[in-house]
Amino acid sequence: MNWSNWIYLGAGIALGVIFRQLFVRAPNVSSSSSPVAPLDQQDMPPISQQLQQTHLAYLMAKEMSQFKAGFLARTTHELRSPLSGLIGLHQLILSDLCEDPAEEREFIAQAYERTLKLLKLMDEILSVARTEHGTNKLDIQPRPLAQVLEDVHRLTYMLAANRNLPLQFLPADPEIYVLADYLWLRQILISLIDTAITQMEEGSICISSSTAPTSNFVNIWLDVPTHAIPWSEPIDLIQSKEQPPGIDQENATLSPGMRLLINQTLVEVMGGKLEILPSNIAKEPHQEISRLQISIPLVIPQTELP
Repeated sequence: MNWSNWIYLGAGIALGVIFRQLFVRAPNVSSSSSPVAPLDQQDMPPISQQLQQTHLAYLMAKEMSQFKAGFLARTTHELRSPLSGLIGLHQLILSDLCEDPAEEREFIAQAYERTLKLLKLMDEILSVARTEHGTNKLDIQPRPLAQVLEDVHRLTYMLAANRNLPLQFLPADPEIYVLADYLWLRQILISLIDTAITQMEEGSICISSSTAPTSNFVNIWLDVPTHAIPWSEPIDLIQSKEQPPGIDQENATLSPGMRLLINQTLVEVMGGKLEILPSNIAKEPHQEISRLQISIPLVIPQTELP
């Protein structure tokens, strides 16, 4: 055996000894080390509840994303409904189904009135589209939140009183100022309250506000019954069945879902966000409450130098 064979033999023996020591120590180390302490059983309920709330918030955010993605379908649906009524009236006239010229003139007058209402709906949608595009400039300035809520309460309390629904406004901090367009923010809040009232048969509405501790935003909360929020409307409204000609559409207005979508768009144009959050507040027994949260930029006052 030459010298090179002795070198290979020595290297093999050394590697064998090293690997043997490693494999022998591994079980001892694992057995001597203390096992990982299991989670405290008392911490499980809060963690489970937090995971459940996070999952619910994710589902709501996903639903709102799909809800907003259906803007074109919703706009088409909003304009199709009054158009169907107009087509029905013209079909009656063109088919000579009118008993006399007076009835024909009455149908023409109804068609004219519905055309004006259709034009009003189109103007409302176009106004929001121009605002989102930047054609309509917003007057965004620091505004006292307390004044905004006071004006909204003054303009909406009769709507709730006429339906015998409790409407509660919690006073806002007079030192809180928001950076927003005053008229648009007031209109958004009025629209959300009016939409909720029209969808409610019972329950109450509570409006409150608070500053977000981790961001420069003010949160305006509308706690309403879950069934009063139209966020669960079907997304694909293009496939909805056409209404038969001659159906009464005298009171053609934007649907609650379309109004919610428009308000969400306007809030985003002002640099905020409109979300639907789960609420643990139970104001009424056996009634599910959901929270509409409007986040508006907070105006931070500049400290004066001495």
